Amino acid sequence: MQIILLERIEKLGSIGDVVTVKDGYARNFLLPNKKALRANDANRKVFEANRARIEADNASRRGEAEIHGKDVEGTSIVLIRASSNSGQLYGSVSVRDIVDGLNAEGAKVAKAMVILERPIKTIGVFDVRVQLHPEVSVNVKVNVARSPDEAELQSQGVDVMAAMFEQDTAGFIEAFDPNAEPGEIAAEEPAEDAPEA
Repeated sequence: MQIILLERIEKLGSIGDVVTVKDGYARNFLLPNKKALRANDANRKVFEANRARIEADNASRRGEAEIHGKDVEGTSIVLIRASSNSGQLYGSVSVRDIVDGLNAEGAKVAKAMVILERPIKTIGVFDVRVQLHPEVSVNVKVNVARSPDEAELQSQGVDVMAAMFEQDTAGFIEAFDPNAEPGEIAAEEPAEDAPEA
């Protein structure tokens, strides 16, 4: 189906472009959300008559989004989640969790603005893109940790999982007696300064 775009759409085109898209994408998303018009003669005339107003509205919304973007850019949120010893979360961090965290920081973003390329399923610090306007996007940091102390370490650049495994390897060392029979427990060394009985 051929449509006329009423706003810039990533990987498709900008305002006024006539593009061909799949029928379902046009009927279910673009047309109901007023992002496009069907490309017929009547709609082309309507679009050309209103083109200046549509572009002016878009410019004003882009300006507001750029101002808002300065407040949101670089915002860092901390999400405390339960995870296994290997750092895998029990569940995942969703877009709603990120939106709630950003709004708690005063960012005022909607769920549709957060673009999460893949679900967050491990602890760590992740960059997430927030699209405030089709032409304005900013990055925020999402710090997923098991505790506030761990989140603080991660924000300083410490790889918490690697540090945890380094501590585990330097733990218990078993006494070894090369002359012992198989299955025999190594005898404890008597302390040198212990009084003899």
